[in-house]
Amino acid sequence: MKKCLQNMDVKNKKVILRVDYNVPVLNGKILDDSKIKENLETIYYLLSENCKIIILSHFGKIRNEFDKKKYSLEIVANRLKELIDQEVYFSKVNFGQEVVERVKMLKPKDILMLENTRFMDLPNKLESKCDMQLSLFWASLGDVFVNDAFATAHRRHASTYGISTYIPSCIGFLMQKEITMLDKLVVNAQHPFTVIMGGAKIDDKIELILSLLPKCEYLLCGGGIANTCLKALGFNVGESIVSRNPLVIQKVKEFLLKYKDKIMLPLDAIVGSTYDKNYVKYKLITDILDNDVIYDIGAKSLEKYKTAIDKSNTIFINGTVGMYEDMRFANGSKELLRLITSTKAITVSGGGDSASSVRNFGFENKFTYISSGGGATLQYLADGHLVALDPIKEEIEIETLDM
Repeated sequence: MKKCLQNMDVKNKKVILRVDYNVPVLNGKILDDSKIKENLETIYYLLSENCKIIILSHFGKIRNEFDKKKYSLEIVANRLKELIDQEVYFSKVNFGQEVVERVKMLKPKDILMLENTRFMDLPNKLESKCDMQLSLFWASLGDVFVNDAFATAHRRHASTYGISTYIPSCIGFLMQKEITMLDKLVVNAQHPFTVIMGGAKIDDKIELILSLLPKCEYLLCGGGIANTCLKALGFNVGESIVSRNPLVIQKVKEFLLKYKDKIMLPLDAIVGSTYDKNYVKYKLITDILDNDVIYDIGAKSLEKYKTAIDKSNTIFINGTVGMYEDMRFANGSKELLRLITSTKAITVSGGGDSASSVRNFGFENKFTYISSGGGATLQYLADGHLVALDPIKEEIEIETLDM
């Protein structure tokens, strides 16, 4: 385990706290504040140690100036203020002399949240490319860096990786919990072990799938991942989301052949159409037409997947098998979660859309564990490595010698 917050000297110090406040927002309202609540234990501990706290987080993807207006963290600062019932100061900038002056004004137990770290990605991607000067500037604001942003720990960014190369660093309580629980429940899973992979894209998950396949008994596929597998097998998937990368398609063909006894693909689907937004129809996979768009799995697929689910002692799900945000195409994801939670198996949700769907359909209290990570969870399960934590020192284990 990396150096932990409770074993770090933070008393009376300025602490830079990296969290993941990438929350869903609609019409100016936060739809789900669970990501904010997940870091409260770390914040309360730092307050008890009389720290001055400088919070950094990303929020959305910043491609243009309009995105800056859409993804300001000020709404999150206001919600954090409500949750902890104390002032949370907000800086509309995250770089420069104005920030330095704001930090100088902090008193013990004050909290200052800086604006979205990804604002620094426009125009030169200084955050995402882990710019040395940006990393050094943020590091200069504090005495200690606490990384409690598990969901971004697989990314080598200035605010997740760069800061920890310059000042003493450790991991917060959420990060510790995630690693401990994933090690216990999934890395050392009770077999038979079933992995359920959904979501829109397979391109950025292909290597992770290849790493997980030897470790599980079953891999159940949905969404764009299933579509790409079906396409690789020669099925017509119409205008459904699939990978267009020939190298990915080739790798998919190879693992479908090698692990044909482990992999389960949909037998049927609920489809829409490119020419009629009101078109919704049930079809077998063999009957998909050129203008069809696969948006959900059908009853035959669920019945097939149930045969693996019922045999499992551990079930890990990442992503959804349909466009669950639209109730016309939500049944597959909802029923799959019902099947999973009806078993006696250890059940783990891998964050991202899968965690959102679990909460949306009311299964939150029926899962053994819900991870806050999406890609980070997959990366950790695949190879036990999170690049953002590399610069942080390991805990020193003191062995007790018999005298």
